Amino acid sequence: MSTLCHWLSLMLGLWSLASLADESLHYPADPSAGPPHTLVINAALDLPQAEPVLQAFHRLHPEVELTYHNFTTLDLHQHFLDAPDAADVMISSAMPWQYQLANDGHAREQLSANALDWPAWARWRHELFAFTFEPIVMVVRRELDERYGALQGHADLLALLERHSRELSGRVVTYDPARSGAGYTYAIEESRLSPRYWELVAALGQTRAKLVDTTGEMLDGLVEGRYLVGYNLLGSYAREVVAANPELRLVVPDDYTLVIRRLAFVPQHAPHPETAGRFLDFLISETGQRILAEQTALGAIHPVLNGPGTAEALRQELGDALRPIDLGPGLLATLDDLKRQTLLMRWKREFSRYNALMP
Repeated sequence: MSTLCHWLSLMLGLWSLASLADESLHYPADPSAGPPHTLVINAALDLPQAEPVLQAFHRLHPEVELTYHNFTTLDLHQHFLDAPDAADVMISSAMPWQYQLANDGHAREQLSANALDWPAWARWRHELFAFTFEPIVMVVRRELDERYGALQGHADLLALLERHSRELSGRVVTYDPARSGAGYTYAIEESRLSPRYWELVAALGQTRAKLVDTTGEMLDGLVEGRYLVGYNLLGSYAREVVAANPELRLVVPDDYTLVIRRLAFVPQHAPHPETAGRFLDFLISETGQRILAEQTALGAIHPVLNGPGTAEALRQELGDALRPIDLGPGLLATLDDLKRQTLLMRWKREFSRYNALMP
């Protein structure tokens, strides 16, 4: 089995704050393990992907009472602003928002051996740590391939939408960049990366594409047959759905593939900073990263790991097609209010170019 096949065979969006009661995990402390400790993790990471690491950490530290809450990216960010002392660890794929919090002084410095050795490209100072390597993909129903030919990249998608906008009307789905932090991040990155990006946005509008908040909503519609094409899904969330539904196919674009890194930090006002530091250290340890590689689709980035399920393996497989979003000051520019409004206004204008009303 090729590295890419393994990667795709390991791949499972984000859930709303309203469903938080169903999107939490709790691991009670074992009284026989010693003095109890507490750890609260607030994250934008679905439970199937988070559980293997949480369980492994709790096995190593049974004295810790661990509570995990899953949010959408923007809800997570707002919750932190409203209560900066509520969580011990913050985890999110919304890279600009996480970077902004760290840059504004909300992240504690971590100086463990693992933190000091962590690759410079995967951290900001020693406060904000990338621990995954997740491609952004498309998912199509195989009937689309049979009818129009197999999509392989963005150019294929643009051509398909332009030629068959009527037949595909209402059958395409993607993120709404105005409501989704992930969708906005991908939009601004692609607008810099691809000279034909705005043509693609216009073509999405011409097909009256459905705009949603999460990868999970896209996958639900694809499974049910409401959509034929899903554009810009988190590959790490698509795996099990695609594997369990043979009528679906996962497409890692061959012209360019954005890659996000999920970012973690310990807040300055974390109520249990020492336990939080232990968890973050485990997350970037060889042991924790090996669990990510073998039991999730998140993509381990530890420098000593290079087998299936790792960033290095994906680099070897896709080479120059990979376009990881940089972890650096450029992320702040994406959150400038004027630039944000300018991009969203253009996005809406291009999306509406061929329609009097938004779908």
